[in-house]
Amino acid sequence: MSDQMPDDLDLITITQLRQVANPTPQPYRLHLQVESRIEKATSSGSPFFEVKLVDAADSFIWRVFDNNPLFQDAAKLGRNAFIQLAGQWVEGKYGLEPRQVQMRMLAEDEASTLLLGDPDLSARQSADYTDIVSFVESMRDPRLAKLCRVFLERHGERFRRTGAARKNHHARRGGLVEHVAQMMRCAVALAGLYPQLNRDLMIAGVLFHDCGKLWENVYAESGFTMPYNLTAEMLGHIPLGLELVNKLWRDLLEDPSAAEWASLEPASEIVRLHLLHLIAAHHGSLEFGSPVLPKTPEAVALHHVDNIDAKLEMFRRGYASSKELAPGIFEKFSPWPVNIVAPLPTVHLPPAESVAS
Repeated sequence: MSDQMPDDLDLITITQLRQVANPTPQPYRLHLQVESRIEKATSSGSPFFEVKLVDAADSFIWRVFDNNPLFQDAAKLGRNAFIQLAGQWVEGKYGLEPRQVQMRMLAEDEASTLLLGDPDLSARQSADYTDIVSFVESMRDPRLAKLCRVFLERHGERFRRTGAARKNHHARRGGLVEHVAQMMRCAVALAGLYPQLNRDLMIAGVLFHDCGKLWENVYAESGFTMPYNLTAEMLGHIPLGLELVNKLWRDLLEDPSAAEWASLEPASEIVRLHLLHLIAAHHGSLEFGSPVLPKTPEAVALHHVDNIDAKLEMFRRGYASSKELAPGIFEKFSPWPVNIVAPLPTVHLPPAESVAS
């Protein structure tokens, strides 16, 4: 590791390391959490460990063989431990590989900083959450607006540490906030172009369409693991979302202020049913898990907004992490079925030359 001390090396994320890693060793340090440690054996019977290491946005497997000086240290690593790995990194046969690596446990303040994500990611998610709150505050229907506010008040902290999926898109701590914020921007833009769309219903539908994932895809309070649980496994996020919205709606009706809604049109019960329909139909087809097909303009629009944002996030991930097979052509990745191609850059015209009078 040359003459540099481990803590003098540049601190980067897993994603940043993937972007610069190559077969030539390069010195960096990473702050990581242990998601799992599995003991295996080589074909000759020698033991080794597969340690899954994660940060806010990515993960990789560290294979520690019995001839590695850190083999005994790796044997003691517990699940959810926070560590630093500092050394030379290469892009090897099985992906990222540390060489001449040194390991230490992270201090409490270092672990807390790691849980926030890298500064850019943390700033983006904070801005996204602010935008979500702003969209909710812009709603005119008092029933949908209050429902959204109560949800954020009661479940905002959990919302901010939930992933939008386990692996396909926005599969990171806080990923659901990113997904919902971008969907809201798109939904509001569509509502401005298509007056037949109910803007308030679109905003509420976006906020609640995946709210069941607060139990299906939530990250541990102090880690990057997304544990499985029996309730989510047996019901799934769509039924859980329907149940949550019905619970919040019943609570709102018990509030004295709800009496003011009795004279509103459309009636509160119709509003509730339309919102529930958006949650139930947002996957767009029965084979993808929706119990009912979209039957309103808002349901159709929400399904496509959801699908567009998920697919474009998959492209972003592919460009960042897939192998470039040829200039502008990237290797396919799960669940994308084909190689992807770099997008066409926007043309930048030179400034118009001034014409002499």
